[in-house]
Amino acid sequence: MDDFIMQNILNENIEDLEPPSRRTGNPLTELPEKQFIKLFRVNKRLFNYIVSLVEPYMRPKRISTDLAVNTRVLAALRFYAGGSYQADVGYNAYIGVSQQSVSRSVREVTEALNRPEILNTVIKFPRNFQELHTKRIQFYNDFGFAGVIGCIDCTHIAIVPPPKNNPLLPERAFVNRKGFHSINCQLICDSRLKIMNVVASYPGSIHDSFIWNNSPVQDILRGIHQTGNLDFFLLGDSGYPLRSWLLTPVQPEPQENTSEYRFNIQHQRVRSLVERCNGLLKGRFRCCLKDRVLHYRPEVAGKIINACVVLHNLCIENNIPPPEDLEEINIRDGTEVTRISL
Repeated sequence: MDDFIMQNILNENIEDLEPPSRRTGNPLTELPEKQFIKLFRVNKRLFNYIVSLVEPYMRPKRISTDLAVNTRVLAALRFYAGGSYQADVGYNAYIGVSQQSVSRSVREVTEALNRPEILNTVIKFPRNFQELHTKRIQFYNDFGFAGVIGCIDCTHIAIVPPPKNNPLLPERAFVNRKGFHSINCQLICDSRLKIMNVVASYPGSIHDSFIWNNSPVQDILRGIHQTGNLDFFLLGDSGYPLRSWLLTPVQPEPQENTSEYRFNIQHQRVRSLVERCNGLLKGRFRCCLKDRVLHYRPEVAGKIINACVVLHNLCIENNIPPPEDLEEINIRDGTEVTRISL
């Protein structure tokens, strides 16, 4: 069994735990803050805020056997954080619910976090010139690269093979170039590693540039440039088409000590932010790691990814520290590893 799954807040083995109904407690009062963050990836104040966000969109507790909203949110957070089998989440000493209840909680909280009222508030691309200017100034102050408002890349989130008989999206469409089934997820982040755009609806075989070419963000930036406002652009790798609103490295590789060479060095330095962002997202919410594999239909898996991005942004906004073993996890996952300072 995975070592991470075996780690619970009491440092006990699963086999030694008493039945969940006899071990439940209140982590908000019984756990120190650091341990609460390690287990649920958010601090207690942010947890209460998340409950207040999702509660209006969740089924109220009707009978005594129903789980309280707090418990349902805890169960979902533990699943997002650990990516472990739901039975193990259910045995956690501070949740203590059945696997079926955890499964229902994950789906319900995921649906709530995908509500437009939450999703479009927490994950948002700049909506006016003032917000664009703010992002540009932040990049310039941090990296000295004028005009940048964000960095773009795609990452693969592993899923179980979907049904083969779907005429629109057959199983083979989800096999990526590395040979496993996935969703190819587009991320655009700002200079603080906050995700401004996520697209988690394309099969793993779809190329990054196709996702971008069908992205509303490209339409927004194209429209801005067509009005003569050329000082706002994204940075992407060489897999993307070069546009005035999406700068890619100079190809072929320029000679050293040329202006093109220096541009590429600076471009790579700044663009690596999105790789760091991806590593932080997966390292904090490990249900997105390759070795965890989301055991859900692609549509549901996409919503889980969206939910994790919402939580990622809330963690950034609230200065939640990254997991202590982030670099080790990124190495195991094959994700770009860069020390992150928040």
